[in-house]
Amino acid sequence: MSLTAALGLASYRVAGRLAGPFARRKLRQRVEQGKEDPLRLEERFGVASRPRPNAPLVWLHGASVGESLAGLLLIDAIRREHPSIRFLVTTGTMTSARLLSDRLPPGAVHQYVPLDLPGAVARFLQHWQPDLVLWLESEFWPNMLTALDRHGIPRVLVNGRVSSASHARWSSLRPVIAHLLGGFQYCLAQTEKDAEYLRDLGARNTMVVGSLKESAPPLPADGHTVEELAALLEGRVVWVAASTHAGEEEIAFAAHREVAASVPGLLTIVAPRHPERGAEIAELGRSLGLNVARRSGDEVPNRQCDVYVADTMGEMGIWYRLASVAFVGKSISGAGGQNPWEPASLDCAVLFGPRMANFQEIADGLLAAGAARCVHDEAELSQALVELLSDEQAGRTMREAASTFTAERSGSLAASMAVIEGLLADTVGPGKQEGSPDGRAA
Repeated sequence: MSLTAALGLASYRVAGRLAGPFARRKLRQRVEQGKEDPLRLEERFGVASRPRPNAPLVWLHGASVGESLAGLLLIDAIRREHPSIRFLVTTGTMTSARLLSDRLPPGAVHQYVPLDLPGAVARFLQHWQPDLVLWLESEFWPNMLTALDRHGIPRVLVNGRVSSASHARWSSLRPVIAHLLGGFQYCLAQTEKDAEYLRDLGARNTMVVGSLKESAPPLPADGHTVEELAALLEGRVVWVAASTHAGEEEIAFAAHREVAASVPGLLTIVAPRHPERGAEIAELGRSLGLNVARRSGDEVPNRQCDVYVADTMGEMGIWYRLASVAFVGKSISGAGGQNPWEPASLDCAVLFGPRMANFQEIADGLLAAGAARCVHDEAELSQALVELLSDEQAGRTMREAASTFTAERSGSLAASMAVIEGLLADTVGPGKQEGSPDGRAA
Protein backbone atom coordinates (compact mmCIF):
# COMPACT_ATOMS: atom_id res chain seq x y z
CA MET A 1 0.00 0.00 0.00
CA SER A 2 1.32 3.44 -0.88
CA LEU A 3 1.97 5.99 1.87
CA THR A 4 -0.73 8.25 0.42
CA ALA A 5 -3.30 5.44 0.54
CA ALA A 6 -2.27 4.45 4.07
CA LEU A 7 -2.65 8.00 5.34
CA GLY A 8 -5.97 8.44 3.58
CA LEU A 9 -7.40 5.22 5.00
CA ALA A 10 -6.09 6.00 8.49
CA SER A 11 -7.80 9.39 8.39
CA TYR A 12 -11.02 7.76 7.24
CA ARG A 13 -10.91 5.26 10.12
CA VAL A 14 -10.35 8.02 12.69
CA ALA A 15 -13.26 9.99 11.24
CA GLY A 16 -15.39 6.84 11.45
CA ARG A 17 -14.65 6.37 15.13
CA LEU A 18 -15.58 9.97 15.85
CA ALA A 19 -18.76 9.73 13.77
CA GLY A 20 -20.35 6.88 15.77
CA PRO A 21 -22.67 8.98 18.02
CA PHE A 22 -23.71 11.19 15.12
CA ALA A 23 -24.46 8.12 12.98
CA ARG A 24 -26.81 6.73 15.62
CA ARG A 25 -28.62 10.06 15.82
CA LYS A 26 -28.94 10.16 12.02
CA LEU A 27 -30.37 6.64 11.90
CA ARG A 28 -32.95 7.53 14.53
CA GLN A 29 -34.03 10.42 12.31
CA ARG A 30 -34.31 7.99 9.40
CA VAL A 31 -36.48 5.72 11.54
CA GLU A 32 -38.84 8.64 12.14
CA GLN A 33 -38.90 9.24 8.36
CA GLY A 34 -39.77 5.59 7.69
CA LYS A 35 -36.43 4.91 6.01
CA GLU A 36 -35.00 2.48 8.57
CA ASP A 37 -36.47 -0.56 10.32
CA PRO A 38 -36.63 0.29 14.05
CA LEU A 39 -36.73 -3.41 15.01
CA ARG A 40 -33.48 -4.13 13.16
CA LEU A 41 -31.56 -0.92 13.71
CA GLU A 42 -28.71 -2.65 15.54
CA GLU A 43 -27.86 -4.56 12.38
CA ARG A 44 -26.63 -1.24 11.00
CA PHE A 45 -24.04 -1.26 13.79
CA GLY A 46 -22.87 -4.79 13.02
CA VAL A 47 -24.98 -6.57 15.65
CA ALA A 48 -26.36 -9.70 14.02
CA SER A 49 -29.99 -10.70 14.54
CA ARG A 50 -29.49 -14.23 13.18
CA PRO A 51 -26.95 -16.99 14.01
CA ARG A 52 -24.19 -17.84 11.58
CA PRO A 53 -24.82 -21.23 9.97
CA ASN A 54 -22.26 -23.95 10.70
CA ALA A 55 -21.42 -24.30 7.02
CA PRO A 56 -19.45 -22.59 4.26
CA LEU A 57 -20.87 -19.08 3.93
CA VAL A 58 -20.95 -16.86 0.85
CA TRP A 59 -21.77 -13.22 1.52
CA LEU A 60 -23.48 -11.24 -1.26
CA HIS A 61 -23.91 -7.51 -0.90
CA GLY A 62 -26.09 -5.33 -3.10
CA ALA A 63 -27.13 -1.81 -2.22
CA SER A 64 -30.77 -1.95 -3.29
CA VAL A 65 -33.50 -3.83 -5.17
CA GLY A 66 -31.82 -4.21 -8.56
CA GLU A 67 -28.59 -5.58 -7.11
CA SER A 68 -30.57 -7.88 -4.81
CA LEU A 69 -32.36 -9.47 -7.75
CA ALA A 70 -29.04 -10.01 -9.52
CA GLY A 71 -27.75 -11.62 -6.34
CA LEU A 72 -30.65 -14.08 -6.31
CA LEU A 73 -29.50 -15.35 -9.71
CA LEU A 74 -26.05 -16.09 -8.32
CA ILE A 75 -27.50 -17.82 -5.26
CA ASP A 76 -29.63 -20.11 -7.40
CA ALA A 77 -26.68 -20.94 -9.66
CA ILE A 78 -24.34 -21.69 -6.74
CA ARG A 79 -26.92 -23.79 -4.87
CA ARG A 80 -27.38 -26.06 -7.86
CA GLU A 81 -23.70 -27.06 -7.79
CA HIS A 82 -22.95 -26.63 -4.07
CA PRO A 83 -26.01 -27.51 -1.96
CA SER A 84 -24.04 -27.35 1.32
CA ILE A 85 -23.22 -23.65 0.92
CA ARG A 86 -25.23 -21.11 2.91
CA PHE A 87 -25.72 -17.45 2.03
CA LEU A 88 -25.76 -14.09 3.77
CA VAL A 89 -27.37 -11.30 1.73
CA THR A 90 -27.02 -7.68 2.81
CA THR A 91 -28.71 -4.58 1.48
CA GLY A 92 -29.25 -1.04 2.72
CA THR A 93 -32.92 -0.31 2.04
CA MET A 94 -36.21 -1.40 3.56
CA THR A 95 -37.67 -1.96 0.11
CA SER A 96 -35.00 -4.52 -0.76
CA ALA A 97 -35.41 -6.20 2.64
CA ARG A 98 -39.14 -6.65 2.06
CA LEU A 99 -38.54 -8.07 -1.40
CA LEU A 100 -35.89 -10.50 -0.20
CA SER A 101 -38.06 -11.71 2.69
CA ASP A 102 -40.36 -13.25 0.07
CA ARG A 103 -37.72 -14.48 -2.37
CA LEU A 104 -34.70 -15.75 -0.48
CA PRO A 105 -34.40 -19.54 -0.74
CA PRO A 106 -33.77 -21.90 2.19
CA GLY A 107 -30.23 -21.55 3.46
CA ALA A 108 -30.07 -17.79 2.87
CA VAL A 109 -30.58 -14.99 5.40
CA HIS A 110 -30.86 -11.23 5.03
CA GLN A 111 -29.22 -8.58 7.19
CA TYR A 112 -28.96 -4.84 6.80
CA VAL A 113 -25.43 -3.93 5.84
CA PRO A 114 -23.51 -2.25 8.68
CA LEU A 115 -22.44 1.34 8.47
CA ASP A 116 -18.83 1.70 7.38
CA LEU A 117 -17.66 2.43 10.91
CA PRO A 118 -14.68 0.50 12.35
CA GLY A 119 -16.62 -0.95 15.29
CA ALA A 120 -19.65 -1.94 13.22
CA VAL A 121 -17.47 -3.60 10.58
CA ALA A 122 -15.49 -5.51 13.22
CA ARG A 123 -18.65 -6.83 14.93
CA PHE A 124 -20.17 -7.84 11.60
CA LEU A 125 -17.13 -9.80 10.40
CA GLN A 126 -16.46 -11.37 13.79
CA HIS A 127 -19.95 -12.86 13.77
CA TRP A 128 -20.43 -13.82 10.13
CA GLN A 129 -16.88 -14.79 9.07
CA PRO A 130 -17.76 -15.24 5.38
CA ASP A 131 -15.67 -17.60 3.27
CA LEU A 132 -16.22 -15.66 0.04
CA VAL A 133 -17.68 -12.23 -0.72
CA LEU A 134 -19.55 -11.36 -3.92
CA TRP A 135 -19.80 -7.56 -4.10
CA LEU A 136 -22.48 -6.38 -6.52
CA GLU A 137 -22.05 -3.21 -8.61
CA SER A 138 -20.23 -0.19 -7.25
CA GLU A 139 -20.27 0.63 -3.53
CA PHE A 140 -16.65 0.73 -2.32
CA TRP A 141 -16.44 1.18 1.47
CA PRO A 142 -12.92 1.67 2.82
CA ASN A 143 -13.32 0.20 6.31
CA MET A 144 -15.17 -2.90 5.16
CA LEU A 145 -12.93 -3.65 2.19
CA THR A 146 -9.68 -3.17 4.11
CA ALA A 147 -11.05 -5.37 6.93
CA LEU A 148 -11.78 -8.13 4.41
CA ASP A 149 -8.18 -7.86 3.25
CA ARG A 150 -6.87 -8.11 6.81
CA HIS A 151 -8.91 -11.26 7.39
CA GLY A 152 -7.80 -12.77 4.09
CA ILE A 153 -11.39 -13.18 2.86
CA PRO A 154 -11.49 -13.39 -0.96
CA ARG A 155 -13.88 -11.17 -2.85
CA VAL A 156 -15.15 -10.67 -6.37
CA LEU A 157 -16.75 -7.55 -7.82
CA VAL A 158 -19.73 -8.88 -9.76
CA ASN A 159 -21.84 -6.89 -12.19
CA GLY A 160 -19.32 -4.09 -11.76
CA ARG A 161 -20.47 -0.64 -12.79
CA VAL A 162 -18.72 2.72 -12.50
CA SER A 163 -20.50 5.84 -13.74
CA SER A 164 -18.58 8.71 -15.26
CA ALA A 165 -19.38 10.80 -12.17
CA SER A 166 -18.06 8.09 -9.83
CA HIS A 167 -14.94 7.70 -11.96
CA ALA A 168 -14.26 11.42 -11.76
CA ARG A 169 -14.83 11.45 -8.00
CA TRP A 170 -12.63 8.42 -7.30
CA SER A 171 -9.90 9.69 -9.65
CA SER A 172 -9.17 12.46 -7.17
CA LEU A 173 -8.49 9.74 -4.57
CA ARG A 174 -6.65 7.38 -6.89
CA PRO A 175 -4.18 5.85 -4.36
CA VAL A 176 -7.04 4.95 -2.01
CA ILE A 177 -9.38 3.50 -4.64
CA ALA A 178 -6.50 1.61 -6.26
CA HIS A 179 -5.81 -0.09 -2.94
CA LEU A 180 -9.49 -0.93 -2.39
CA LEU A 181 -10.02 -2.28 -5.90
CA GLY A 182 -6.74 -4.16 -5.80
CA GLY A 183 -8.16 -6.39 -3.08
CA PHE A 184 -10.73 -7.93 -5.42
CA GLN A 185 -9.48 -11.19 -6.90
CA TYR A 186 -11.59 -10.47 -10.00
CA CYS A 187 -13.63 -7.51 -11.24
CA LEU A 188 -16.43 -8.60 -13.57
CA ALA A 189 -17.64 -5.51 -15.44
CA GLN A 190 -20.96 -4.95 -17.15
CA THR A 191 -19.59 -3.01 -20.12
CA GLU A 192 -16.33 -2.09 -21.84
CA LYS A 193 -16.62 1.43 -20.42
CA ASP A 194 -17.06 0.06 -16.88
CA ALA A 195 -14.00 -2.14 -17.37
CA GLU A 196 -12.01 0.80 -18.70
CA TYR A 197 -12.90 2.90 -15.65
CA LEU A 198 -12.11 0.04 -13.25
CA ARG A 199 -8.69 -0.62 -14.79
CA ASP A 200 -7.90 3.10 -14.76
CA LEU A 201 -8.72 3.21 -11.04
CA GLY A 202 -6.46 0.25 -10.25
CA ALA A 203 -8.59 -2.89 -10.52
CA ARG A 204 -6.87 -6.13 -11.52
CA ASN A 205 -8.13 -9.19 -13.36
CA THR A 206 -10.89 -7.13 -14.95
CA MET A 207 -13.07 -8.66 -17.63
CA VAL A 208 -16.34 -7.79 -19.37
CA VAL A 209 -19.11 -10.35 -18.84
CA GLY A 210 -22.23 -8.23 -19.35
CA SER A 211 -24.99 -7.38 -16.91
CA LEU A 212 -26.52 -10.04 -14.68
CA LYS A 213 -29.79 -8.22 -15.19
CA GLU A 214 -29.56 -9.50 -18.76
CA SER A 215 -29.45 -13.08 -17.48
CA ALA A 216 -32.46 -12.72 -15.24
CA PRO A 217 -35.51 -14.78 -16.12
CA PRO A 218 -38.66 -12.77 -16.78
CA LEU A 219 -40.16 -11.19 -13.68
CA PRO A 220 -42.42 -13.68 -11.89
CA ALA A 221 -46.18 -13.35 -11.76
CA ASP A 222 -48.99 -15.34 -10.24
CA GLY A 223 -50.55 -17.13 -13.21
CA HIS A 224 -54.05 -17.17 -11.72
CA THR A 225 -53.95 -13.40 -11.13
CA VAL A 226 -52.75 -12.75 -14.67
CA GLU A 227 -55.56 -14.91 -16.09
CA GLU A 228 -58.21 -13.20 -13.97
CA LEU A 229 -57.09 -9.70 -14.94
CA ALA A 230 -56.64 -10.66 -18.61
CA ALA A 231 -60.23 -11.90 -18.69
CA LEU A 232 -61.42 -8.70 -17.01
CA LEU A 233 -59.51 -6.59 -19.57
CA GLU A 234 -60.50 -8.59 -22.64
CA GLY A 235 -61.01 -6.25 -25.59
CA ARG A 236 -59.17 -3.36 -23.97
CA VAL A 237 -55.87 -1.81 -25.11
CA VAL A 238 -53.38 -1.75 -22.24
CA TRP A 239 -50.09 0.05 -21.67
CA VAL A 240 -48.09 0.51 -18.47
CA ALA A 241 -46.07 3.42 -17.10
CA ALA A 242 -43.65 1.47 -14.91
CA SER A 243 -41.43 2.47 -12.00
CA THR A 244 -42.54 6.08 -12.32
CA HIS A 245 -41.17 8.92 -10.23
CA ALA A 246 -42.81 12.19 -9.25
CA GLY A 247 -43.75 14.19 -12.33
CA GLU A 248 -43.98 11.19 -14.64
CA GLU A 249 -47.47 10.21 -13.49
CA GLU A 250 -48.72 13.60 -14.64
CA ILE A 251 -47.08 12.96 -18.02
CA ALA A 252 -48.72 9.52 -18.19
CA PHE A 253 -52.16 10.96 -17.37
CA ALA A 254 -51.81 13.67 -20.02
CA ALA A 255 -50.75 11.03 -22.54
CA HIS A 256 -53.76 8.89 -21.64
CA ARG A 257 -56.16 11.76 -22.34
CA GLU A 258 -54.48 12.41 -25.69
CA VAL A 259 -54.25 8.77 -26.80
CA ALA A 260 -57.73 7.74 -25.62
CA ALA A 261 -59.22 10.06 -28.25
CA SER A 262 -57.92 7.77 -31.01
CA VAL A 263 -57.53 4.42 -29.23
CA PRO A 264 -60.92 3.24 -27.87
CA GLY A 265 -60.89 1.10 -24.74
CA LEU A 266 -57.53 2.40 -23.56
CA LEU A 267 -56.40 1.45 -20.04
CA THR A 268 -53.32 3.05 -18.51
CA ILE A 269 -51.61 1.16 -15.69
CA VAL A 270 -49.35 3.30 -13.51
CA ALA A 271 -46.94 1.30 -11.33
CA PRO A 272 -44.98 3.81 -9.22
CA ARG A 273 -41.44 3.01 -8.13
CA HIS A 274 -42.50 3.82 -4.57
CA PRO A 275 -45.91 2.23 -3.92
CA GLU A 276 -46.52 4.37 -0.84
CA ARG A 277 -47.23 7.24 -3.27
CA GLY A 278 -50.30 5.40 -4.55
CA ALA A 279 -52.87 7.58 -2.79
CA GLU A 280 -51.44 10.87 -4.04
CA ILE A 281 -51.12 9.49 -7.58
CA ALA A 282 -54.73 8.32 -7.58
CA GLU A 283 -55.88 11.70 -6.29
CA LEU A 284 -53.90 13.45 -9.04
CA GLY A 285 -55.61 11.32 -11.69
CA ARG A 286 -59.05 12.02 -10.29
CA SER A 287 -58.33 15.76 -10.17
CA LEU A 288 -57.76 15.54 -13.93
CA GLY A 289 -61.18 13.96 -14.45
CA LEU A 290 -59.94 10.36 -14.87
CA ASN A 291 -61.66 7.30 -13.42
CA VAL A 292 -58.99 5.74 -11.19
CA ALA A 293 -58.80 2.44 -9.30
CA ARG A 294 -56.05 1.32 -6.90
CA ARG A 295 -54.56 -2.13 -6.62
CA SER A 296 -53.67 -1.68 -2.93
CA GLY A 297 -57.35 -1.02 -2.19
CA ASP A 298 -58.38 -4.36 -3.74
CA GLU A 299 -60.10 -2.44 -6.55
CA VAL A 300 -60.26 -3.84 -10.05
CA PRO A 301 -60.09 -2.03 -13.39
CA ASN A 302 -63.73 -2.21 -14.48
CA ARG A 303 -64.94 -1.07 -17.91
CA GLN A 304 -65.23 2.53 -16.73
CA CYS A 305 -61.69 2.65 -15.33
CA ASP A 306 -59.24 4.90 -17.20
CA VAL A 307 -56.21 4.43 -14.94
CA TYR A 308 -55.23 1.56 -12.69
CA VAL A 309 -52.68 2.53 -10.03
CA ALA A 310 -50.64 -0.62 -9.35
CA ASP A 311 -49.31 0.49 -5.96
CA THR A 312 -48.06 -2.87 -4.67
CA MET A 313 -44.67 -4.55 -4.35
CA GLY A 314 -43.44 -7.50 -6.37
CA GLU A 315 -46.18 -7.53 -9.02
CA MET A 316 -44.49 -5.79 -11.94
CA GLY A 317 -44.39 -9.09 -13.81
CA ILE A 318 -48.20 -9.03 -13.89
CA TRP A 319 -48.41 -5.59 -15.48
CA TYR A 320 -45.79 -6.31 -18.15
CA ARG A 321 -47.68 -9.48 -19.11
CA LEU A 322 -50.94 -7.55 -19.50
CA ALA A 323 -49.48 -4.61 -21.46
CA SER A 324 -48.21 -4.45 -25.02
CA VAL A 325 -46.26 -1.21 -24.50
CA ALA A 326 -44.26 -0.18 -21.43
CA PHE A 327 -42.84 3.22 -20.55
CA VAL A 328 -39.91 2.88 -18.14
CA GLY A 329 -39.79 5.62 -15.53
CA LYS A 330 -37.15 7.70 -13.76
CA SER A 331 -36.10 8.69 -17.26
CA ILE A 332 -37.95 11.96 -17.97
CA SER A 333 -38.49 13.77 -14.69
CA GLY A 334 -36.12 11.48 -12.81
CA ALA A 335 -32.48 10.73 -13.53
CA GLY A 336 -30.80 7.46 -14.43
CA GLY A 337 -33.78 5.40 -15.54
CA GLN A 338 -35.07 2.03 -14.39
CA ASN A 339 -34.41 -1.35 -15.98
CA PRO A 340 -35.77 -1.60 -19.57
CA TRP A 341 -34.66 -5.23 -19.79
CA GLU A 342 -37.62 -6.33 -17.66
CA PRO A 343 -40.42 -5.24 -20.03
CA ALA A 344 -38.37 -6.23 -23.10
CA SER A 345 -37.97 -9.78 -21.76
CA LEU A 346 -41.76 -10.01 -21.46
CA ASP A 347 -42.32 -8.98 -25.09
CA CYS A 348 -43.32 -5.36 -24.50
CA ALA A 349 -42.47 -2.58 -26.90
CA VAL A 350 -40.33 -0.30 -24.71
CA LEU A 351 -40.38 3.47 -24.32
CA PHE A 352 -38.17 5.55 -22.04
CA GLY A 353 -36.98 9.11 -21.58
CA PRO A 354 -33.51 10.51 -22.31
CA ARG A 355 -32.11 10.02 -18.80
CA MET A 356 -31.11 6.35 -18.85
CA ALA A 357 -27.54 6.54 -17.51
CA ASN A 358 -28.07 3.68 -15.03
CA PHE A 359 -28.94 1.31 -17.87
CA GLN A 360 -27.33 3.10 -20.80
CA GLU A 361 -25.88 0.08 -22.57
CA ILE A 362 -29.14 -1.88 -22.39
CA ALA A 363 -31.09 1.19 -23.52
CA ASP A 364 -28.71 1.80 -26.44
CA GLY A 365 -28.90 -1.84 -27.44
CA LEU A 366 -32.69 -1.84 -27.41
CA LEU A 367 -32.75 1.34 -29.49
CA ALA A 368 -30.31 -0.08 -32.02
CA ALA A 369 -32.34 -3.30 -32.26
CA GLY A 370 -35.57 -1.38 -32.96
CA ALA A 371 -37.03 -2.68 -29.70
CA ALA A 372 -37.35 0.70 -27.95
CA ARG A 373 -37.87 4.40 -28.54
CA CYS A 374 -36.72 7.42 -26.59
CA VAL A 375 -39.45 9.97 -25.81
CA HIS A 376 -38.59 13.34 -24.35
CA ASP A 377 -41.96 14.62 -23.16
CA GLU A 378 -45.69 14.03 -23.05
CA ALA A 379 -46.17 14.92 -26.73
CA GLU A 380 -43.60 12.36 -27.90
CA LEU A 381 -44.94 9.74 -25.49
CA SER A 382 -48.47 10.27 -26.82
CA GLN A 383 -47.31 10.08 -30.42
CA ALA A 384 -45.43 6.81 -29.82
CA LEU A 385 -48.37 5.28 -27.95
CA VAL A 386 -50.85 6.17 -30.69
CA GLU A 387 -48.64 4.53 -33.32
CA LEU A 388 -47.80 1.40 -31.36
CA LEU A 389 -51.28 0.82 -29.95
CA SER A 390 -53.27 1.58 -33.08
CA ASP A 391 -50.92 0.10 -35.72
CA GLU A 392 -50.86 -3.64 -35.05
CA GLN A 393 -47.85 -4.25 -37.30
CA ALA A 394 -45.76 -1.49 -35.73
CA GLY A 395 -46.41 -2.80 -32.25
CA ARG A 396 -45.71 -6.41 -33.23
CA THR A 397 -42.43 -5.47 -34.91
CA MET A 398 -41.11 -3.75 -31.78
CA ARG A 399 -42.22 -6.57 -29.50
CA GLU A 400 -40.52 -9.19 -31.68
CA ALA A 401 -37.34 -7.10 -31.72
CA ALA A 402 -37.42 -6.94 -27.92
CA SER A 403 -37.84 -10.70 -27.65
CA THR A 404 -34.93 -11.33 -30.04
CA PHE A 405 -32.67 -8.82 -28.27
CA THR A 406 -33.16 -10.33 -24.80
CA ALA A 407 -32.74 -13.90 -26.08
CA GLU A 408 -29.39 -13.06 -27.67
CA ARG A 409 -27.88 -11.29 -24.62
CA SER A 410 -28.41 -13.60 -21.71
CA GLY A 411 -24.97 -15.15 -21.09
CA SER A 412 -23.68 -12.99 -18.24
CA LEU A 413 -24.63 -15.43 -15.48
CA ALA A 414 -22.70 -18.31 -17.05
CA ALA A 415 -19.66 -16.09 -17.62
CA SER A 416 -19.74 -14.83 -14.03
CA MET A 417 -20.15 -18.33 -12.60
CA ALA A 418 -17.16 -19.60 -14.61
CA VAL A 419 -14.99 -17.19 -12.59
CA ILE A 420 -16.74 -17.67 -9.24
CA GLU A 421 -16.55 -21.48 -9.45
CA GLY A 422 -12.76 -21.38 -9.27
CA LEU A 423 -12.85 -19.42 -6.02
CA LEU A 424 -15.60 -21.63 -4.58
CA ALA A 425 -13.39 -24.66 -5.11
CA ASP A 426 -10.54 -22.93 -3.27
CA THR A 427 -12.47 -21.41 -0.38
CA VAL A 428 -15.47 -23.67 0.31
CA GLY A 429 -14.31 -26.91 -1.24
CA PRO A 430 -14.54 -30.51 0.01
CA GLY A 431 -12.79 -29.73 3.31
CA LYS A 432 -15.51 -27.32 4.40
CA GLN A 433 -18.77 -29.18 4.03
CA GLU A 434 -21.82 -28.40 6.13
CA GLY A 435 -21.46 -29.32 9.76
CA SER A 436 -17.68 -29.97 9.59
CA PRO A 437 -15.36 -28.40 12.17
CA ASP A 438 -13.95 -26.00 9.57
CA GLY A 439 -17.34 -24.92 8.32
CA ARG A 440 -16.45 -21.49 9.67
CA ALA A 441 -13.77 -19.25 8.30
CA ALA A 442 -10.77 -18.61 10.52
